[in-house]
Amino acid sequence: MAEHADLIEAVRQGMIPAHIYNDSDVFKLEKERLFGRSWMFVAHESEVPDTGDYVVRRVLDDSFIIARDSSGEVRAMFNMCLHRGMQVCRAEMGNASHFRCPYHGWSYRNDGRIVGLPFHKEAYGGEEGFTKNGQTLLPAPSLGIYNGLIFISLDPEAPPLEEFLGDFKFYLDYYTRQSSSGLEVRGPQRWRIKANWKIGAENFAGDMYHTPQTHTSVVEIGLFREPKAEKRKDGNTYWAGNGGGTTYKLPPGTLEERLRYVGYPDEMIERMKETWSPEQLAVIGDNGFMISAASLYPNMSFVHNWPKVGDSDDVLPFISIRLWQPISENETEVLSWFAVDKEAPEEFKALSYKAYLMCFGSTGMFEQDDVENWVSLTNTAAGSMAHRLQLNGRMGMLLDGSPVVQPLGPDEFAGPGVAHVGYGEYNQRHLLNRWADMLEAPIARAANVAVGSASVNYEIKDEEAAK
Repeated sequence: MAEHADLIEAVRQGMIPAHIYNDSDVFKLEKERLFGRSWMFVAHESEVPDTGDYVVRRVLDDSFIIARDSSGEVRAMFNMCLHRGMQVCRAEMGNASHFRCPYHGWSYRNDGRIVGLPFHKEAYGGEEGFTKNGQTLLPAPSLGIYNGLIFISLDPEAPPLEEFLGDFKFYLDYYTRQSSSGLEVRGPQRWRIKANWKIGAENFAGDMYHTPQTHTSVVEIGLFREPKAEKRKDGNTYWAGNGGGTTYKLPPGTLEERLRYVGYPDEMIERMKETWSPEQLAVIGDNGFMISAASLYPNMSFVHNWPKVGDSDDVLPFISIRLWQPISENETEVLSWFAVDKEAPEEFKALSYKAYLMCFGSTGMFEQDDVENWVSLTNTAAGSMAHRLQLNGRMGMLLDGSPVVQPLGPDEFAGPGVAHVGYGEYNQRHLLNRWADMLEAPIARAANVAVGSASVNYEIKDEEAAK
């Protein structure tokens, strides 16, 4: 990492070397040191509600089968046959009690256990040549679930998922637990953009500053109640645990009046009051802040907004979950889910889905505005001059490092973490500091290689760490 020491130091000062948004060497380090040991979102339990349901998802170059096995347990299995490495499952979703490799016909239960291979006796001498007992598809090194969100980590020594989430769980509940029944999701929609993955994560983490410029037209056509995009500066940015986001400032009123203002019907409000903690309710009812966009490190984001969806002035909220899946240093696959409370009225679900598609679906108005900027940034970061330029990411920070505005006190904001009202790049700095920490820290990867029916464990030392 010696050659990247100056880059890391600049990031810690809030000055961002422009080339990190399109650099193959940086991306190689990200794949190994960041994505190789972070918790990565892969699916929601509502996508595999019944025994045998499965979806196939990727974590960078690795394909995983996310399945609910015959006992009802959620499994995450590396999608590679133990014989000659063919993908066992080539459908993106479905229902199956078994998976059969199309190459040589080895078959596996939906919990990963091998149950059959053709000509076992003739080809292997039966159990004496290949013992099936105990052989399984390679499981994800670590699996965790929070509020129905399924995460895996490629690091077998990863900290527990809830420890990784930290205080961001407080805010995650607003998006994923509006009643005791939790979420149901639709999707994901998937599309690719010629942009670096970090840009979307940073944007959703805390960039309220771009709204008055990038999204002016969306506001001026009357899609939202707020008459000017500049209203974003009245909200706050917060960072807690491993994630952070933005809020809108709501008009005066009670908790119920404020939730009605963003379009929630009374029956959903009553379930929120029963489900959220007093502190979570206080952020809205007492402090007057409503959660908006957010990012969970490293590459998962959320949207909560409430546009007009009909001919009246009534608004209706929607929630979107998205993943910035890196393809390369200059290409990202966006996975976008629509999310809604399971107990929401059917009419609400239908209109909420319409609002999602209009704003943040693959052809949504906000989506088109944002991607134009991100592609331009990525393209420009590829040139030689980008290696000479440090982008100023110090908004909200004075020259001596102190904040332009002081953080909100506990009587002003009931949520955990640190929150500031107004424009600032506090959250982008937090996210990039996490990024710098992981890129800077050498790793020793635990590897497990199956040999027949035995397992051999050994340690691969990080080559750079050894230098």
